[in-house]
Amino acid sequence: MRAVPLTLVLRCSGAQADHADPHKWHTAQGVLSVTGTQFMNWHLGRGGGGAIDLVMHLYELGFGQALEWLESRFTSGVIPPVNAPPRLPLRLPPPVPEHLAQVRRYLVEQRRLPAALIDPLIQAGSLYADARANAVFLLRNSPGQPVGAELRGTNLVPWRGMVPGSRKDLGCFAIPATTLEACVLCESAIDALSCHALHPSARCLSTAGARPDPAWLTNLLTQPEPIFCAFDADVTGDAMAQAMIALHPSIRRLRPTRKDWNDVLCSET
Repeated sequence: MRAVPLTLVLRCSGAQADHADPHKWHTAQGVLSVTGTQFMNWHLGRGGGGAIDLVMHLYELGFGQALEWLESRFTSGVIPPVNAPPRLPLRLPPPVPEHLAQVRRYLVEQRRLPAALIDPLIQAGSLYADARANAVFLLRNSPGQPVGAELRGTNLVPWRGMVPGSRKDLGCFAIPATTLEACVLCESAIDALSCHALHPSARCLSTAGARPDPAWLTNLLTQPEPIFCAFDADVTGDAMAQAMIALHPSIRRLRPTRKDWNDVLCSET
């Protein structure tokens, strides 16, 4: 698994190659410099070697989880086509009610998200706690069926990831708005919730990572409301927003005044 080419891992992760420098890749963790089997994230001051290290860095996973991610895509020594990786069945973790108080406390007290925004999502089953006290944010398709989930750790060590088998191309995590004036695309569920808390008239959605062209965006573009790309205020967020606007010129940039929307919310509450 360590020998899987880093460029294949990056493409399967939705990273974008830099147009000016073939050794640079724009990822959700920032810009990476890749030379052979080595990579370096100069913004975070972290690097490594081999595909396992790269997956651990991109998704903030442990060794075993990174190995599982690679094995699900590059098995038996056969590297599949980049545009047709094997699909895992969706494995949503079961809700564990005894951890729900910890998840709710993390979101309300640490992330400063309004309880009035969190509680209806819990009641609707769109947000729950799993056996590891992770916050589970369901991705739903247009008929409302779950197609995946974002995970956010609520313990001492920061962690985030996706449920195995998640189909980010089929749906997203979204917060409805009673008075819809705009649609706002954010990088994560917590950022979408934070942005909605700041702009209650906007329908805020998570792209589950800075991605310039999720498949479900085409249908969204047929709606009359304006659409804003509100990715993080960093190199990756700016690059992915620029790529999205290049593909869909009707979309406008909405840049947070701090690194991300949760930072903005925490600074104002």
